[in-house]
Amino acid sequence: MESTAPTDNRGYFLLPQAYEGGGYYVYGTPDRGRGQYAHPSLVSALLEVARQWSFKDKRKFGIGNISLAGGDKFEPHASHRSGLEVDIRPIRKDGNRLPCFITDRQYDRQATAALIELFQEHTKVQLILFNDKQIPGVRHAAKHSDHFHVQILISS
Repeated sequence: MESTAPTDNRGYFLLPQAYEGGGYYVYGTPDRGRGQYAHPSLVSALLEVARQWSFKDKRKFGIGNISLAGGDKFEPHASHRSGLEVDIRPIRKDGNRLPCFITDRQYDRQATAALIELFQEHTKVQLILFNDKQIPGVRHAAKHSDHFHVQILISS
């Protein structure tokens, strides 16, 4: 079995793939975390939100694409090279770890809004792209009806 290095040449970390005590699961392409290298500040933000979420809801949220090792171009994304951006699946009513569009019957708007609010409250979160117009504070972007995109800002 191919091993994925815990850090890349930038010193960015592979997001922990099995976070038993927290509120997330991982998905994405490429698999086995190869697209989940994150700046330390993003790892910290994700772990903080996951911990807060685990107190609110027993369902875990899905963390997808972040960055390839070294910040290589990440098709089909125009972004996802900085390690400061992450894709998150909406919450499903049934709690299954499957894709979910905002038009699906399983889409849980209330829970997704609560999760987005946790991200919005985090001091480093700069931008959230998502196509559910009923959730305040998110911006519309093409192809963001089955996940929301969170971007953090770090001070240099």
